[in-house]
Amino acid sequence: MNTKKILATLALGALSLGAMKVNAQQENFFRAIGTPHKPKVEIAWNRYYSAEGLWDWMKKIAAAHPGLAKVESIGKSVEGRDILTITITDFSAGKDTDKPAMWIDGNIHSNEVQGGEFSLYLAWYLTEMHADNEFIKQLLKDKTFYITPTINPDARNNFFREPNTASSPRSGMLVLDNDGDGEAGEDRMDDLDGDGHITLMIRKSPTGRYIKDPLDPRKLIQVGPDQVGVYEMIGQEGIDNDGDGVVNDDGIGYYDPNRDWGWNWQPDYIQRGALRYPFTLPENRSVMEFVMKHPNIAAAQSFHNSGGMILRGPGAEEDVNTYNREDIRIYDAIGNVGEEIIPGYRYIVVYKDLYSVFGGELDWFYGNRGIFTYSNELMVSYLYFHKNEGRGNQDEQLKVDQLLTFGDAFVNWKEYEHPQFGTVEIGGFKKTFGRAHPGFLLEQDAHRNAAFTIFHGYHTPKLSVMNVREEDLGGGVKAVTATIFNERMIPTHASQDLKYAIERPDYVTISGAKVLAGFVVEDEDMKKFKEQKSSPEKIAVENIPGMGAVKVRWIVSSASDYSITVDSAKGGKASWKK
Repeated sequence: MNTKKILATLALGALSLGAMKVNAQQENFFRAIGTPHKPKVEIAWNRYYSAEGLWDWMKKIAAAHPGLAKVESIGKSVEGRDILTITITDFSAGKDTDKPAMWIDGNIHSNEVQGGEFSLYLAWYLTEMHADNEFIKQLLKDKTFYITPTINPDARNNFFREPNTASSPRSGMLVLDNDGDGEAGEDRMDDLDGDGHITLMIRKSPTGRYIKDPLDPRKLIQVGPDQVGVYEMIGQEGIDNDGDGVVNDDGIGYYDPNRDWGWNWQPDYIQRGALRYPFTLPENRSVMEFVMKHPNIAAAQSFHNSGGMILRGPGAEEDVNTYNREDIRIYDAIGNVGEEIIPGYRYIVVYKDLYSVFGGELDWFYGNRGIFTYSNELMVSYLYFHKNEGRGNQDEQLKVDQLLTFGDAFVNWKEYEHPQFGTVEIGGFKKTFGRAHPGFLLEQDAHRNAAFTIFHGYHTPKLSVMNVREEDLGGGVKAVTATIFNERMIPTHASQDLKYAIERPDYVTISGAKVLAGFVVEDEDMKKFKEQKSSPEKIAVENIPGMGAVKVRWIVSSASDYSITVDSAKGGKASWKK
């Protein structure tokens, strides 16, 4: 056998061996229902990512699925970082702006981190499932999703990379004078034990009110009213750097980015956390400008933490008349399904069931733009043991750390010589526990919240032209009547939209016929028609209700071959051809 034949035989053998190895690998794992089997982008969903980490995954998703995803910067943060948005749709089926769209964001409050991962999960799931799932394939033909995993990238990174509690920083990275002493940011958090977490300080005291639980020394127990304890609570880990008698009282910002939106905004003396005027913050302003440029956005979802809530507006009782009964019916229909999709979560109204909020994001989206919007408070203690113990239950959290995270969630008490308080002990729960999901719960809750968001996005308008009928009126003149049907729950115009004429009407146009007159059919049985005398070939329709229809009618001549098109800002496009 000559050399060429030997090499060819060896190469063929190597290829066969490689194929056998691939087949063997394929036989070692099998497709789980509802999950991408062999994703082009492999993301671990049991961990958290910095802003740059989220952006890196977004770019990888777009590179792996160029026909379904693209990434763009919609603005800059306070510290000059990009606010990156990934657009998900089937671009081969039309431009993103020609389809009904949904806006999704997370992490407006910088400590509420998992909104970033949950938003990213949605982008990943839609693109990876597209090839194998007919529902997702049709969804992306019909709809667009604009996803911004973090709209507070500066402080997201601060939460992870700097010492913080589970509740800090809530704001962005503007440095303000929080304690009113004329200096800004001079008493920030001090990580005395260097572990990256701001926990608690206690010290022994002859007048203390606490003891350590003999059965669990992590836990402090308050003694009875007639007893003396061993420890007193000093408060947050840190030092009084500015000598005003308070520890850690002038750190990053006191403001609240979710009190900065231009609907029912109130100044700081009424709404704590508001800044100088609506949209003071460049991050929120970037979102506002993007939404204003995309009138096709008909639905929105914002991810926060925690407490397991699906929230709708109004944020304040003063705004209760903004939400009319018809729109509330749609909110309730979607929200009630959300409770089924995400066990342990409750569908509630902000002002009535939580607290009053002025200048909040979900109210701006609905009040200013007529966009049906929810805000989900991610993570609920029900996920631990399927019991409703409630947020921040210390006994349950200690049990979780004992049985599920094996001591990884708690910093055990350790002595420290404090320059102001003497010998103290530092310890407590880590910043990434309690409000944030433990790793083993992240993917399941991300999927359930993504499923709720997909359900919401699915019910943005879908229009079709149906039941086109001709009536011969004699003399070569015909009446053409068409029904425009909305196959989903959300109308093309919310009641708030109609009240303030926020968005243009929907247009129904007949082409290829000489139009003599055009009408909106108000009651076909009773022969009630409302004539549009100007440009009768292009009928302006005020609204196409959810799961409802409107009819239009033209009187035409020379109509042997014609087509009908619908053009709606929030409802997309539809057409019919004879």
